[in-house]
Amino acid sequence: MVSTALTIRPGTAADLEPLLALVHRAYRGDSARAGWTHEADLLGGQRTDRAALEAILADPAQRLLVAEEDGALIGCVQITDKGSGTAYLGLLTVDPARQAGGLGRRLLDAAEVTAGEVFGSERMEMSVIRQRLELTDYYRRRGYLLTGEERPFPLDDPRFGLPQRRDLAFVVLEKPLSRA
Repeated sequence: MVSTALTIRPGTAADLEPLLALVHRAYRGDSARAGWTHEADLLGGQRTDRAALEAILADPAQRLLVAEEDGALIGCVQITDKGSGTAYLGLLTVDPARQAGGLGRRLLDAAEVTAGEVFGSERMEMSVIRQRLELTDYYRRRGYLLTGEERPFPLDDPRFGLPQRRDLAFVVLEKPLSRA
């Protein structure tokens, strides 16, 4: 058996098309159902678009890390510096065929390190669709705590997907980051 090397690295413009395909495959449609983290029952349409990914790559207050194995992108995560010691974690994506194998945890760890080292962040914040209890539980097992804050879901903005129900909202989680 040939050993494969997994690399987590900064995303580049050359990654845009494979990233779009990966994110759609992981979050939307029937292909997403192969994994446990999909939103296919809650949202249709797109999860992101090329312009949004280009904006992330161009913004010095953001980082997009990608996980690559044997030349294929199999995961990604976005980190945004919100200022005041807080970074925001978003777009954590793992190929549905690779979910439940530890890659999400590795990307999460890399995002937390990046937030501390690059932005000097002391805490990481994220939002999860309220109805995604299994996902909230996943993050809680990794040290994130519910803040009690809820934020509205952009129900009428197709850039974020087409809601299959009107009661969607985000819950906010936060974790203090350790300083080495």
